[in-house]
Amino acid sequence: MEVERISDVTEISFPKLGWTFHIDPTAFTVFGLQVQWYGIIITLGMILAFVYCLPRLRRFGLDLDRAADAVIGGVIGGIIGARLYYVIWKWEDYAWDWKAIVNTRNGGLAIYGGIIGAIAVGLLICKFRKVKYLPMLDVTVLGLLIGQGVGRWGNFVNQEAFGTNTDFFLGMTGGRIQDTIISQTQIGGDMYNSGIIMKWEETVHPCFLYESLWCLLGFVILSWFSKRRKYDGQLLLMYMAWYGAERFVVEGLRTDSLYIGNIRVSQAVSAIIFVVSVIIQIVMFFRIRRDPESYELYCSTEESRLLIEESRRKRLGLSAEDIKIGADDDDEGDFDDDDESAFDDDEDDGSDDDTSPEEDGGSDDGDESDDDAAEEDNDSDEPVSPDDDSDPEEGSLEEQASGDDESGENDESDEPAAEDDQDESAESDENDDIKEENAEEDDENGTDN
Repeated sequence: MEVERISDVTEISFPKLGWTFHIDPTAFTVFGLQVQWYGIIITLGMILAFVYCLPRLRRFGLDLDRAADAVIGGVIGGIIGARLYYVIWKWEDYAWDWKAIVNTRNGGLAIYGGIIGAIAVGLLICKFRKVKYLPMLDVTVLGLLIGQGVGRWGNFVNQEAFGTNTDFFLGMTGGRIQDTIISQTQIGGDMYNSGIIMKWEETVHPCFLYESLWCLLGFVILSWFSKRRKYDGQLLLMYMAWYGAERFVVEGLRTDSLYIGNIRVSQAVSAIIFVVSVIIQIVMFFRIRRDPESYELYCSTEESRLLIEESRRKRLGLSAEDIKIGADDDDEGDFDDDDESAFDDDEDDGSDDDTSPEEDGGSDDGDESDDDAAEEDNDSDEPVSPDDDSDPEEGSLEEQASGDDESGENDESDEPAAEDDQDESAESDENDDIKEENAEEDDENGTDN
């Protein structure tokens, strides 16, 4: 679709949609310093990433105080890395011009440089602050998707990072876009040197819009999946595959790519990232399927719980000694509980063991006392007359005593069924003994008479 020449560099148009915007890249001026919409939008993306990610650090088992340092350092490293990456690949335009190198108000940030810088600085701080790498990277990629999805609209305001000519219904054009095409397609221009054929009269692909929508969709998917992840680092791998696939396609449409020979740098990096991520995810899938218990999320570990508790105590204003004592008490409390339960079990076992022998011993002693009483009765029942060899009543007593002995032996061989039954049997034995003694005394009195 052919469009008319736009003389106003602030005009942006989507002809097939009938949309036209007039946006000045400079938002406002403070003491002669121009504040660009590009910087404001990038900052807004960072703030939204902070607002979302910081409250969710604990879900990943990370202490806010420790991880916040890594996040802040990662942001600074990301900005520096993004600019250096772009400047290095465009060194002929910035050679030793320090003012131009640090000036990012008109764009010139490379996303892969930002990712490299953020990860390098962030992981370095993680090492000193004892923050686990993989959980930190998992929550970081969620913030990256937010920042990229919002930050790409800075390209829209600056009318940059657009693609080749298209008849697509989302095709766009603008005053600055047309000026860029005219200048870059001239001899010596970047598009001319790259062999890209462009016409200012036609609309172009809104690459910023494709990437923004893709990143925001990826954020929604990964945020939902974050509660269902199986291992630390899984969100990082999913981000690499998700963004790598999109960037490989969109980079092929762009007209401002960085090149090594005829190879688009970002497109080659995207392809490598995508392939490596997919391979690792396949390997991890089969490992977890084979042995799911060997992979534990860091947020489920005792180390994570103790670090978060230590940070909580610090926020309450406790001293270092109290913090250490509190952590020790938590550990000892768990240990004491186990010991007490084990000790109670031992006491229960011991009480059962002690009760049975005593009860058995009590019944045995009762039987032995019955035997002794029977023997004494037999001794006292010796005949008065030497001519009498035995007394019929004495024999009956001996039979009763022998019967008691046999019952005593049977009692010794059998374990008591219950304590109440044993007490009742002991009381019945004592009553029998008393009755026998009374009977014997009556017999002796009768004999004497």
